[in-house]
Amino acid sequence: MTRAPTLGIWLMIAAVFSFAVQDGFSRYLAETYNTLMVVMVRYWVFAAFVIVLALRRPEGLAAIKSTKLHWHVLRAVLLVAEICVMVYAYTLIGLIQTLAIFTVCPLFVVAMSGPVLGEKMSLKRWLAVAIGCVGVLVILRPGAEGVFTWAALLPVASAFMFALYSVLTRLTARGEPFFAAFFWPPVIGLVLSTIIGLPHWQSVAPFDWVYLMAYGAVCVISNWLLQKTYEVAEASVVQPFAYFQIVFVTVIGIVIYGEVLRPEVAIGAAIVVLAGLYALTQARKAPTA
Repeated sequence: MTRAPTLGIWLMIAAVFSFAVQDGFSRYLAETYNTLMVVMVRYWVFAAFVIVLALRRPEGLAAIKSTKLHWHVLRAVLLVAEICVMVYAYTLIGLIQTLAIFTVCPLFVVAMSGPVLGEKMSLKRWLAVAIGCVGVLVILRPGAEGVFTWAALLPVASAFMFALYSVLTRLTARGEPFFAAFFWPPVIGLVLSTIIGLPHWQSVAPFDWVYLMAYGAVCVISNWLLQKTYEVAEASVVQPFAYFQIVFVTVIGIVIYGEVLRPEVAIGAAIVVLAGLYALTQARKAPTA
């Protein structure tokens, strides 16, 4: 496939903008309805999207054939739990602080790549992880009376679960087509989220159906854009631009929800982002096996 890095960069920016809009819908809906119900609706749409993609694959059912289904089940459980925790955090501490803390996720991926994937970890990459953790502590301010709350740990837990999900995705992709790893988590997640979400169904106000449908549409668009991004450009080229999501989320949080960007959150997030970018440059320099 022809690589188009410039197109890939713009697709990544469009994708993270769509994810930021999705986060905005998540906060509104989860503040109005049960979080488990909101996540369930999200999975209904996401699973429908990947099923349609599977039906269009020229290789047919072979596209979703997998010898690692047990790993996909674990990945699905992690992803459902991660989304539920993240969306719930939006309702407790807001979009800005939640995503600012969540930006440590790529550094968790770096830390896990050694023990899980057997990748060689240089001292500089470990240093990047340590600096990123300092950034998170700046945001959390654990010693400040009246500032730190248990809810601030939710995005940390969410980042850890998504990092483990991402590392396991790379592990299962070894010797197996990418589409199978992309297909199974939302389909299995559909079953899991329905089991836990359906008992919490609440009647939806007529106009809120518009928000639910828009939420589902944005979910499809964001995941489609992300898939296209990695089809046209190398991940190492476009990944730095994923940090634009925190910019978009900050704007949505301030303009739509009246949130305040506190100085320690901005400083801590900047430290985490810079540490993540540094870790990425070290990964590019690392010799390939």
